[in-house]
Amino acid sequence: MLLPLPAEHHHAPLLLAFSGGLDSTALLHRLASDPSFHGNNLHAVHVHHGLHAQADAWATHCQRFCDTLGVTLHVVRVDVARDSGEGLEAAARQARYAAIRDMLAPGEVLVTAHHRDDQAETFLLRALRASGPDGLAAMRDWRAFAHGWHWRPLLRTPRSALLAYAERHDLDWIEDPSNADADFDRNFLRQRVLPLLRERWPHADAAFARSAELSAEASGLLAEEDAHALATAATLDARTLSVSALLALPAPRRSRVLRRWIRRLGLPPLPAEGLARIETELLPARADAEARFDWHGATIRRWRDLLHASVLHPALPAAWRQDWDGRLPLVLPEGSTLSLEGANALPSPVQAHARAGGERIVLPGRRHSTTLKNVLLDLGVPPWTRDVLPLLSTPAGELLAAGDLAYSAGFDAWLREHGARLVWAPPPQKTVSFPFE
Repeated sequence: MLLPLPAEHHHAPLLLAFSGGLDSTALLHRLASDPSFHGNNLHAVHVHHGLHAQADAWATHCQRFCDTLGVTLHVVRVDVARDSGEGLEAAARQARYAAIRDMLAPGEVLVTAHHRDDQAETFLLRALRASGPDGLAAMRDWRAFAHGWHWRPLLRTPRSALLAYAERHDLDWIEDPSNADADFDRNFLRQRVLPLLRERWPHADAAFARSAELSAEASGLLAEEDAHALATAATLDARTLSVSALLALPAPRRSRVLRRWIRRLGLPPLPAEGLARIETELLPARADAEARFDWHGATIRRWRDLLHASVLHPALPAAWRQDWDGRLPLVLPEGSTLSLEGANALPSPVQAHARAGGERIVLPGRRHSTTLKNVLLDLGVPPWTRDVLPLLSTPAGELLAAGDLAYSAGFDAWLREHGARLVWAPPPQKTVSFPFE
């Protein structure tokens, strides 16, 4: 029995992930045989990993099967990172989903053939990793994915039913020999553990799958409270949270709020070590201690009463200097840009450079210079932002601007007279890879 498409997506185009194995073969045949689905512009994608000697033959088999059904097939070749440290199975899954994500059109629905036995295996694997309700919820039958959606219509269907369907319709499918390799955790569960459990508890698969559903329900209820708690700790800047507000939450809720915050920012998932470090080092740190935790190209820093989260960016090289006339945006070494808006060019070329320490600036409305360090402290600029802050000076060394945060009196007057301003934009957000369900 297929789990239903949400009503508002009944006519959305469907892209089925087609490996050529039993599960996806049965599902593709079932959808293609039903006019209500075939009319959805049903097409399929086969990801060619190139990991097996028969990979080309498998792609050919998939093409022939799709031709008999009148379904368009896209064959996508990917390179699987063999040295990622995640294992070949996980690396292949990452490459597969990344390729599918790139080709999924806006509003389109990705369809995969995960069934009840897969759900039971996923639940057990998550339990063995000491997952909480979110992890034990395992695979969802419907979720947002890339520019569209991900539908798993077979999550309540046992594999035995798919086998019976394929035999009844005399379907031919691929048997991947890697599925027999018990060195893979999932295969070990499938071949050794679950058969033993079924001897004693024939309903084991259904029970595990039902537990996953109950965990998903609990996760949904917790998520509602997490959203409320996150709102109480949020600031005007989505990348910061109030430390005092976080400390007012119970520790378990605080951990969930932090994970939700990081996920919302599009940063890599926080590892358990990170949560522990935030709890024991960042939250209790002195307001000026600049405590931090880095992971997978991202960072969380404590400064004053705020936690700051962002992608890691290197400081500007101390020796970096570049002439700039303001006509075109200035691209800094770490990828940020400094632009002049409202005017065609600066009155005369300036030199952009990194902070060296000891700089002084005459602010608007003042007669005497002030140290740039004190100006930035008064503005509440965090230390790591100061490390990447571009300065503009005249050829004679007079400091005109610190990014778009502070201007000298003369430069401020010129900007106002011309209705112009500087805009310092951060580097483009890096693309990060996440584990897929």
